[in-house]
Amino acid sequence: MPLPNLNNAHLTPAQITAAEDALTQLETALEMLTVTLTPHERSAYGSINEQNKLLVNKVWDYRRNAPSLSVPDLDWAEFENDYNSRLVMENLEHRWGALQEKIKNTKILHDHDNYQAALADYAYTLYRAGSQVAGYETKMNELKQFFPRNGKRSAPAPEGEE
Repeated sequence: MPLPNLNNAHLTPAQITAAEDALTQLETALEMLTVTLTPHERSAYGSINEQNKLLVNKVWDYRRNAPSLSVPDLDWAEFENDYNSRLVMENLEHRWGALQEKIKNTKILHDHDNYQAALADYAYTLYRAGSQVAGYETKMNELKQFFPRNGKRSAPAPEGEE
């Protein structure tokens, strides 16, 4: 009986290299403007909430459409640079988040496939060890550490449900 594989798609070595190279290029491209904040700095600077984003957008809208109403001693070129950079970072963040979720989901399917195959191999090992076939008892003893007994005879819990 074949095992159900939830994901049979696999990257070739060339595709793995291309993906790793693309990440390196992204890291290099963003290196000059990405920063690492300490937890204290992150807390101190925080992030603006949706209401405050609306304020920033409205001030920018006024600046573009009625510049005479803007405070004269503010560096508006820097404001525009920050505004545009923030939009780019937000877009990259959303795209990266979506990609991370897809990668995580793909990994989950591969993990599930591996775990189910490992359970099938363990069941086969138990069967063969019961038949006194050489080598299977040693393998069984090494694998059974992953199945602690609590007095009840039951199958191991599926991955992620402990």
